[in-house]
Amino acid sequence: MTIDTSSYRRKMRSKQARVNLVPLIDVIFTILIFLMVTSSFQVAADSSAGKPQVSQSSGSSEYYLFPVTGLKTVTVNGVDMSKDIRNSAIAIHTQVIDEGEIIIKPKEGSIIITTPAGMSPDKAVNIPST
Repeated sequence: MTIDTSSYRRKMRSKQARVNLVPLIDVIFTILIFLMVTSSFQVAADSSAGKPQVSQSSGSSEYYLFPVTGLKTVTVNGVDMSKDIRNSAIAIHTQVIDEGEIIIKPKEGSIIITTPAGMSPDKAVNIPST
């Protein structure tokens, strides 16, 4: 009795390897759900909207440089202070950073600043020192 190896070879060559992705996707989603359920998230103790705290700042400067590409206008409490712009940057007082509001609109090339009570627009911004 002879063994027909040629038909066996043809049969093996004609079969394509098939990968079933459904179990793989099920395993990945199971791992993802496990990681989401077992993760623990903590809320920051002080939510200061991203403003640096006094202890986080380095240096003793009274003004900090705010560079904005294509900066054209700076408005402080409705007063145009664009004359203080140098090289697309402006220096803003630390008290404005801590207690005021700064809105940067990079697409328009403008910064809108609201100072704390009692601060003049001339003191809020300054010409950057080079």
